[in-house]
Formats: sequence, C-alpha cells, structure tokens
Amino acid sequence: MAEQYVASDKRTGLEVAVTGDFPPHHEDRIRIARTCTLFTRLMATILSTESESRRRERFMAVETQLEMADALIREDLDEVQRLMQQTMEKMGVSKEQLDELTRRIIDQLGGENPPGSPPLFPPDS
Repeated sequence: MAEQYVASDKRTGLEVAVTGDFPPHHEDRIRIARTCTLFTRLMATILSTESESRRRERFMAVETQLEMADALIREDLDEVQRLMQQTMEKMGVSKEQLDELTRRIIDQLGGENPPGSPPLFPPDS
C-alpha cells in the first residue's frame, strides 16, 4: 500500500504531497521528509516572486540543478558535463573559455587528463 508525505510552507500555504512506497528505515524516512520540506519551501519562494521573468528564470535554474543532481546520483558523467556546459554558456562562458580554464586547473594541479579518459568538455556533436 502506498504511503504519503505532505509538506506545507507556512508563509504561503503551498502544500506538496509525495506518494509512493517508502523504505522502512527511519533515516530514509527522515531524508524523505526533509527533502520534501525543502522542495516545498523552494517552490513557495519561487512562486512568491512577483516578477514573471524572474520567476521563470528561477524555475529554469532550479530545473537545471535538479537535472544535474539526478545525473550525478545516476553517475551519468556525460549528462553532468552537458548540463554544466549548457549552464556556463547561459552565463556567457564559451566552450573555448571552459576548455582554457580546464587546462589551467590541470596545469596548476600538476597533472594531466589520464590517458584514455574523455576530455572534460567533449567537442559538440
């Protein structure tokens, strides 16, 4: 039988319900509750933004960060790199600038890209 956790934001009254089969371990349930509460607070904050354009920007920023978190958790490094590159491009940083920054970091750390490993920012397909 599915269970449900409901989180509410006291400032705005926004309520988010998550329904599913939750793990029985107490720590997992705490993490579910905390994550739902944080998500609800985040949504309430964005929704309370009066400027439509700023609200949309904030939603898009959060969407990208959640996509990146999902890719990191799934250990999909290609997707993480794509999302990072896309985010940096939106901020006005070109692929060439990212590649140069990568080279500088590697040089300062005294290392190099291990043989056979993909470049940090692969060429566009």
